[in-house]
Amino acid sequence: MSNETPPDDGSIVEGGLVAQGGKVDADAIREAAELDLEDDGLRRVRFKLTRDLNKRLDKYLQDRIAFMSRTQLQRLIEEGGVDVNGRAPKASTKLRLGDEVSVVVPPPPSKEIVGEDIPIDVLFEDDKILVLNKSPDIIVHPARSHNKGTLLNALVWYFEHKGEGALSGVGEEFARPGVVHRLDRNTSGVMVIAKDNEAHWRLGRQFEERTTDKRYLAIVEGLIERNVEVIELPIGPHPSRVRGLREKMVVRHDQLGKHAVTICRVRERYRTELGHYTLVELELKTGRTHQIRVHLTHTGFPIVGDDMYGGRVFRVRDEDVMDRQALHAAILGFKHPMTGEPVEFTAPLRGDMARVVSLLREAGGASGEITPRGATIDMGMALSGIA
Repeated sequence: MSNETPPDDGSIVEGGLVAQGGKVDADAIREAAELDLEDDGLRRVRFKLTRDLNKRLDKYLQDRIAFMSRTQLQRLIEEGGVDVNGRAPKASTKLRLGDEVSVVVPPPPSKEIVGEDIPIDVLFEDDKILVLNKSPDIIVHPARSHNKGTLLNALVWYFEHKGEGALSGVGEEFARPGVVHRLDRNTSGVMVIAKDNEAHWRLGRQFEERTTDKRYLAIVEGLIERNVEVIELPIGPHPSRVRGLREKMVVRHDQLGKHAVTICRVRERYRTELGHYTLVELELKTGRTHQIRVHLTHTGFPIVGDDMYGGRVFRVRDEDVMDRQALHAAILGFKHPMTGEPVEFTAPLRGDMARVVSLLREAGGASGEITPRGATIDMGMALSGIA
């Protein structure tokens, strides 16, 4: 590895992942990976050369990413994790003035991932991918504060005892093999897992470029009158750094607010003695942290059970039926990483969220299914577990 300060070649960096001197900041990469947040695609750093270095790509990256060996970087290049001017390069590619280098940076390791016997709900599996319906109250992969009981622990066990297949090796030496994207701890629903490196990079690129189709279902407080609402409000960090607030995001109309668009479509309304609620289908046009939760709360319709953003526990008599956010990733559509054929998977509502819908329907006053223009969730499939 190189300990020298990299040459001044005009690094352009996204996400604040480069430390002083132009090297990629290992701690920033690790901390970003360990946040319990929804996460799409690949963590990527970009550089632009303002000098004609005439240097091999692998040597250039070794200067910039000190926590990875040259062998590791060469494998990263071979597996499709690096672009030069938008094209797949070789490790020996010479870098010139004006070249733009884009590199996926896996996070450095925390601890070895140990398999645990935690059930997973498999929706589909072949030799390249596994699609599952994530349960709520489970973190996707280990972090310093959660080294056990994660989805990745469960996947390691699943493959060890199934006797075939494996998680992809992407990030294996660093942190998160197989995991192409994440859902929040308390969000349930459909996820895809890569079973080899090539599938991982190809899937990751689709998430990064937002060519996947993701639709969510949420139960919100109150009656949304219009069947289709486009919520276009910038989102940024909460201005307070007090514990409990610094983890939140808010609508911000200053330089820290990033463009965010959510399309909200009503699928059922409930005017009942239990209260007024709306079941909505949500389409994300951007991918900001907590985007759905922030947008719905800001417009006056917090998600049931989302105490971070003002949602109340759904209670019937003295029983707390739902005390986590009623948010479910119902549809995931993408191109199969090997065949290129479009595929789409629907994850039925499970457990507490399914029960809330059932109770609201039983309480009377349900509008019945509404299918506004642009809605794509098959409600028969999504609600198949509801009596």
